[in-house]
Amino acid sequence: MSMRTARMPLAEWAEQLRSGAADPEDLVRLACDRLEAGESDIHALLPEPGRRERLLEEAQRLKKLHLDPATRPPLFGIPVGVKDIFRVDGFETRAGTDLPPDVFAGEEAVSVRRLKNAGALILGKTVTTELAFSEPGPTRNPHHPEHTPGGSSSGSAAAVAMGYCPLALGTQTIGSITRPAAYCGVYGFKPSQGAIPGDGVIPFSPSVDQIGFFTQDINGLALAASVLCDGWKSLDRHGTGDGTYVLGIPTGNYLEQASPDIRAFFETYTAHLAKAGHKLKRMDVFSDIETINAAHYRLIAFELAKAHAHWYDMYGDRCRPGTRRMMEEGRKIPPEQAARDRAGRDKLRDRILSLSVEQGIDAWISPATVTPPPRGLESTGSPLMNLPWTHAGLPTVSMPAGFGASHLPMAVQLAGHHGKDGKLLAIAAQLPEPVTASQALPGSA
Repeated sequence: MSMRTARMPLAEWAEQLRSGAADPEDLVRLACDRLEAGESDIHALLPEPGRRERLLEEAQRLKKLHLDPATRPPLFGIPVGVKDIFRVDGFETRAGTDLPPDVFAGEEAVSVRRLKNAGALILGKTVTTELAFSEPGPTRNPHHPEHTPGGSSSGSAAAVAMGYCPLALGTQTIGSITRPAAYCGVYGFKPSQGAIPGDGVIPFSPSVDQIGFFTQDINGLALAASVLCDGWKSLDRHGTGDGTYVLGIPTGNYLEQASPDIRAFFETYTAHLAKAGHKLKRMDVFSDIETINAAHYRLIAFELAKAHAHWYDMYGDRCRPGTRRMMEEGRKIPPEQAARDRAGRDKLRDRILSLSVEQGIDAWISPATVTPPPRGLESTGSPLMNLPWTHAGLPTVSMPAGFGASHLPMAVQLAGHHGKDGKLLAIAAQLPEPVTASQALPGSA
């Protein structure tokens, strides 16, 4: 069975809404029509009685507030999905758990306020795995509902793929933006560590968590980044002058983590890059990948247990087995070990930067996932291809790159230099245009 996704690119809609060529109320109706038609299969959003009526009222107020198209904010009238670990005024926050909502109550997330101040409308809360870890929610893959959409930002990626909204917020602590973006066939951008304030977001691992977002278009990523990221700089298009770049390919044990079919697809894609004029340099950057993986899991387990110690003794029995195991493991890790693992993150970032400068690497490219979207909803898939980039706090972009067997989305990920997020998006914009879901599925609206 194959679901039909729908086209809703952020940059195009934002331009039409600001200029007056499109009306926010019409976009609300379109989004709600699609949601009502698709949610019985996909389950990307948390239920909300009266969603359409609320959004139409908010769209009417927004129009009255911004009558002059010349002064409309950048995301005027754009419906946005918000992962249910972000606090949003007027919505409960449960973080994918069965806990009482007052456990996670507090001030609205800074990132959500920035979106609202830019004219966005909150479509609703999107489904997340429990505490943004590994226990799956009910969301299904928009292309094949019997396959996982990834996690933990599963609902956000699926909502964008289904055309419910042009933009959705997510977070990444291992691979929770990159992997669902890849599985659902959309773009996922994780800026550099700390580029978007985490205030008002329920933590998994506070020193590791990185906020990001999903769109169907690369220009939409840049638009959203200009609203959400501190000190955002416009796209820096420095390259060779002909739009080509030097791209590093991490080899060795890191690349061997990917399945044979993913590696074969990746080799085909990189050959396409070389044909387009990009220079590829293969290096064994993560020869110690097993050590990096172990350090990352120790650190996030330690920080998860510490961040939620205030409620765990009272409500821990309401958590699912995988979450409880991670909590209990985290409680046993000595603080001194966690401090060493945090220091190791900085060393890894410095190592990657030194190698990039030495070899003239503009960005690193690798498979976005270990396998295509796994069949079944018991697992959200492996994040190992994303882990070292997250551990180092580097900006990454998950890019749709085509389709594999059974019409399942395939993707690559780009990783850039810390603080050079604009340049990373510029490079992504120069790479070969993928076959998008809306192009590949006839009849998509």
